[in-house]
Amino acid sequence: MSVRATETDLVTGAFSYSGSRIAQLLKDSGREVRTLTHHPDREHPLRARVQALPYRFDDPVALARSLEGISTLYNTYWVRFERGRTTFAEAVANSRALFEAARRAGVARIVHVSIANPSIDSALAYYRGKALVEQALTTAGVPYAIVRPTFFFGGGDILANNIAWILRRMPLFVVPGDGRYLVQPIHVDDLARICLHAAYGRSDVIMDAAGPETMSFEELVRAIRDAVGRRTPILHAPPAAMAAFARALGLIVRDVVLTGDEIRGLIAGLLVSQQPALGCISFIEWLNERGPTLGRAYANELDRHFRIHEALTLERTAR
Repeated sequence: MSVRATETDLVTGAFSYSGSRIAQLLKDSGREVRTLTHHPDREHPLRARVQALPYRFDDPVALARSLEGISTLYNTYWVRFERGRTTFAEAVANSRALFEAARRAGVARIVHVSIANPSIDSALAYYRGKALVEQALTTAGVPYAIVRPTFFFGGGDILANNIAWILRRMPLFVVPGDGRYLVQPIHVDDLARICLHAAYGRSDVIMDAAGPETMSFEELVRAIRDAVGRRTPILHAPPAAMAAFARALGLIVRDVVLTGDEIRGLIAGLLVSQQPALGCISFIEWLNERGPTLGRAYANELDRHFRIHEALTLERTAR
């Protein structure tokens, strides 16, 4: 399907992780890109090439205005965990407001990045919230594609990098349960490619985005350990003990290392897809290339998102 190079798309969070890869691919293809972000002044390689506007969930008119002239909305907005006034319920409500604003602005299609295996009946608030956002999109009155990634690797990812960091720095690595539950990582560049492809469809569609390799979680940890050249002992522990270990480590690095929902979702096998793999980049091949540098620095989620936003909020309040 041919499109005019002057058309403009909007990527929420274009200065964040997956959003930046989608925005970069759009720019490389000749599209104009706009973003909504909590950090419009953040330093980023795309900063000079992307029009940045703040989220205005508090003002439906302003939110709709920010979406005027947009062909496709690529939505990566969500919260990984609750903190202070940032809750899953708020994220669901904000997502609903965003979809309504897109409808009012005449956006032609929404490509929404969700998560593999969401369920409204899930006992896990993260997965339940993701399902509620999908439900809001399907009733928003805008043509849509829902893309459900398993978990990301590549670039500045959190999980693989921080596993490597722990293996480099800690005397042992704790695996919750027996470690046999499966994972199916997808490279963030594959995810971006899948999202752009989904934008050109004519019908509403829901698809998984998973990589070509499936392995147990313990196999993944051992592969990372080999790649970084360590012999760190791997200890199996009950999920509750793993959660306690993650909280203790979080105090050291001043971050949320792993949430309870993430641990339970991992053990439940929710990081795999039952559909044919759409990703083509091998995790093992990528790992063999990146092993020497992977995990040398810790990737702090609170620093990336919350502390910057909290500092800016305090600065505005003080004015």
